[in-house]
Amino acid sequence: MATEKVERLLNLVICLLSTRQFVTAEYVRANVAGYHDDGQSDEAFNRMFERDKNELRDLGVPLVTGRSPMSGGADGYRINRDSYELPDISLDRDESAAVAMAAALWNTPEITNIAQTAVLKLQAAGIDVRADDEIGFSAALSPRSMGSETALATLLSAVGAAQAVTFGYRAGSTAATTTRTLEPWGVVTHRGRWYVVGHDRDRDATRTFRLSRISDVETTGPAGDVVVPEGTDVQRLVATTVDSAAASDSGVARIWVARDRAAGLRRHATVSEPGEFDGEPGDVIAIDIRSLSTLARMVLGAGPSAVVLHPPELRDAVVAALDRLVAVGS
Repeated sequence: MATEKVERLLNLVICLLSTRQFVTAEYVRANVAGYHDDGQSDEAFNRMFERDKNELRDLGVPLVTGRSPMSGGADGYRINRDSYELPDISLDRDESAAVAMAAALWNTPEITNIAQTAVLKLQAAGIDVRADDEIGFSAALSPRSMGSETALATLLSAVGAAQAVTFGYRAGSTAATTTRTLEPWGVVTHRGRWYVVGHDRDRDATRTFRLSRISDVETTGPAGDVVVPEGTDVQRLVATTVDSAAASDSGVARIWVARDRAAGLRRHATVSEPGEFDGEPGDVIAIDIRSLSTLARMVLGAGPSAVVLHPPELRDAVVAALDRLVAVGS
């Protein structure tokens, strides 16, 4: 049965948006649902693909053409993500609630499976695919999917009622969950993520929390108990906090990787040179640190094939995560 046009275009956008490399028409025909229907001739496919490319461009999708390394330099295609994404948006309470409902729909199993199938096929073909943090969707029931919209709805309600909240919070992917009590001042987006900012009663200071790391949100105390300081700009507070944290993460990590192993880490390396670790041959690679927690997850995923040499805070994050795994398994 032929795939509906809208579904076919959606599959194509997901494919071209998820890849860093240029994807050939042949790859699209073989792997993207809607382009390999039975009995379709080469001529029919070419006409369909040209129409779809033109339609995407007419819709404002920044489709770009370049040489594909996966097919000997043949023409390939991808979507310029920087041009495709919207700038940061500030929403009022009702608008935020509508976005939360849309986010819940995106994370239903039907939509999630379509998106992840496209990404898995790209990975299977050896194409460098953006990490989950960059793509913006992840497996169902993960901290970034089901649960974030529930936290958002509860926090928006608490902000509107001027009521404090308690919740569980993970400071990073390798950190344990702690209980926090917050007087929420507002919920905003910054760089594609949701944040709540307010007065942290436990720290007696202004704090910003990423919603994807929040769980079990509950209101506490009477409504009207929260007072937002006059002149507070919650958007600016979040931007300053997040950008400052990103700057502190910046730097270069040096990681030893075993010979012919840890391909995911090697793809991100800016420098690679032969080196041994405890007498085992391998390479010492350098990786620009954009997110300490994301890089820690990548090192953990490589298992014994990767060892952090520098910086100490990255090594400590990996060791702490391993200690927790041992504690859970014992």
